Amino acid sequence: MSTRPTSEGPTSRADRGERFLYLSWVSDDDTATLTMFRRAKLMLADVPAETLAAATESGVLEARLGLTDTTGNPLCARVEPASIRWAAVT
Repeated sequence: MSTRPTSEGPTSRADRGERFLYLSWVSDDDTATLTMFRRAKLMLADVPAETLAAATESGVLEARLGLTDTTGNPLCARVEPASIRWAAVT
């Protein structure tokens, strides 16, 4: 997943003063209607300052994380820093 390396963009959200991105799980039916059934919250405050600075220069911030929880279900809720790797991409 890539997005703008700023906490102020069309894909970010605010919650109690903290910016975050949603990683949403959707399913589709026979009519091609998408329905969200789960989502994970990626906190921009968890991005290391040096990574955010580099992403500001490069223009791309990348998040790498597993997509399932410990029981094999789609990941949901807040993703803890130990479970996600942030990188600036050139």
